[in-house]
Amino acid sequence: MDLHLSDAQASTAEKEAVAAVLREHALVSGDEVREHAYFADSGQAARGRRHLLLPALHAVMDERGWISAGALNHVARVLSVPPADVYGVATFYAMFSVEPRAPQVVHVCDDIVCGPNGGEQIAARLTDELGPEGTGANACWVRSPCLGLCERAPAVLLQRARRPDVSLAPATAEAVTAELARPDGPGPADPDLAFADATVSAPQTGGDRAGLRLLGRVGLVDPESLDDYRAHGGYTTLRRAVELGPTRVIAEVTDASLTGRGGAAFPTGVKWDGVARAPERPHYLVCNADESEPGTFKDRLLMESDPFGLIEAMTIAGYATGCERGFLYIRGEYPLATRRLLHAIDAARARGFLGADVLGTGFAFDIELRRGAGAYICGEETALLNSLEGLRGEPRNKPPFPSVRGLFGRPTVINNVETLYNVLEILRVGGPAFASIGAGRSTGTKLFCVAGVVQTPGVYEVDFGTTLRELLGLAGGVRGELRTVLLGGAAGGFVSPDQLDVPLTLEGTREIGATLGSGVVLAIDTSADVPAMLRRIAAFFRDESCGQCVPCRVGTVRQEEALARLAHGLQPASRATELALLDDLARVMQDASICGLGQTAPAAVRSALALGLLDAPTSPNGRVR
Repeated sequence: MDLHLSDAQASTAEKEAVAAVLREHALVSGDEVREHAYFADSGQAARGRRHLLLPALHAVMDERGWISAGALNHVARVLSVPPADVYGVATFYAMFSVEPRAPQVVHVCDDIVCGPNGGEQIAARLTDELGPEGTGANACWVRSPCLGLCERAPAVLLQRARRPDVSLAPATAEAVTAELARPDGPGPADPDLAFADATVSAPQTGGDRAGLRLLGRVGLVDPESLDDYRAHGGYTTLRRAVELGPTRVIAEVTDASLTGRGGAAFPTGVKWDGVARAPERPHYLVCNADESEPGTFKDRLLMESDPFGLIEAMTIAGYATGCERGFLYIRGEYPLATRRLLHAIDAARARGFLGADVLGTGFAFDIELRRGAGAYICGEETALLNSLEGLRGEPRNKPPFPSVRGLFGRPTVINNVETLYNVLEILRVGGPAFASIGAGRSTGTKLFCVAGVVQTPGVYEVDFGTTLRELLGLAGGVRGELRTVLLGGAAGGFVSPDQLDVPLTLEGTREIGATLGSGVVLAIDTSADVPAMLRRIAAFFRDESCGQCVPCRVGTVRQEEALARLAHGLQPASRATELALLDDLARVMQDASICGLGQTAPAAVRSALALGLLDAPTSPNGRVR
């Protein structure tokens, strides 16, 4: 495709796909594009429409399977965005393609959980059946980082033009080819039905639910029924919040000592209070549902199984902080969660739980769902804001912080999914009662994504302070001989078997040089190729670095190269020199990177060095990715 052909024209189908996005946001009347009359970010055309760039590109992808030069030109014209900017955004995301591509794309997870547990075998079979990676006329396949289905490994995502995307897990090459051959339209083989039994992903919900707070409704309520949600206590908490008033709601959250569950552990009450007091209007609420940390799948489970809970929690957060609009930014690789949340938003709006007069109280609040498109960096809060605004998902320098200058330059509350679900429990039992659970700054319960060589992988809810050994016991114990545990995901670190009695709190893990991170607990036995796993982690950060700052852009590449040389015995200097280089790279990335991606990219490698995990022999035929 020659991108210099500025006169390239979009097809009728591409134009209609974009027009549908504009109609949805009241920007099209007949064939005329007019100024937006609803959004607070309206004004000059380039500012008022640019935030629709990501939805417009998604619409073209959904229609055609790739984004042509004509479509890029058309989107640039109707949104008043420079063509170079449109191209820059379209090429930023892994799920978009500006080159002709098959209408069905199979994303095969080959990350730290799926790769060793069937992902590589699926990739090999698809190479035989569909050809090399990225090729194929009617269908092609590509390697993918974690798809958030680790408890059902191996996982595959089918991204399809003119048909809904679907996930397959556990997947086989036979199931993938059968799905590719299935005719259009829903049918008994719809892969979504494989996720109907939520207790498979949350084993605790299959028995006594006593003590379950966040998982209390998982597998119990119909995720597509607002009436069933209300029958199980839904929306009583929102009414309670309205009775208390915004100030008291924030006080309860502050008394609960709730900290963010996305990894940063910032006090939620402080964040809410800062935005609520901000004199500049409007305020915005953003739910960060871009759960992309390898090994993490807890937010996906909540959104698939209890979507109305998230909508209610967001409404409470909006009410308390003076926000009239909320954006739910969900990762593009979660098709089932996306469909169920869209349904929940529509149902809540139709019944008066969202809109101009929520519950008849005069409080206005509405939610718009925005899909990501395959960019781990957009889990960083300021990169997410840029993505929402139609920019490349690159982090911003801080300060100013989002609570002061966030989405569209206005005060913005950003919370992740698990954090918001905790608000429902806080208002149910009261802030002090919530704070009595756990220890120190770590109050309430925590969701952990347990996978690897355990008997029963899944999401587990435990009180803060539960030991790692006890958590592994809940998952049925370890199969084989435990070698190490990866705690916190790819951005976390390794824990040795003699550290299993560490209390799972912010303070407890810090004392042993570890982190809770996003709640990943990946058990690894003595048969695992840990150096190969480290190379996969290094390759992940190399691919996901946005490239904005030199320490991360260069450091992630050099880190992967050093690990590859160690694995294959190709180091030009001594092994000790190579290990010292890795340590130096880690220090530079941690000290000088703009955002958390570069700062945590060497964390797992450094912890592996400290535990001597790189000293184990590796397969000479191991592929460096």
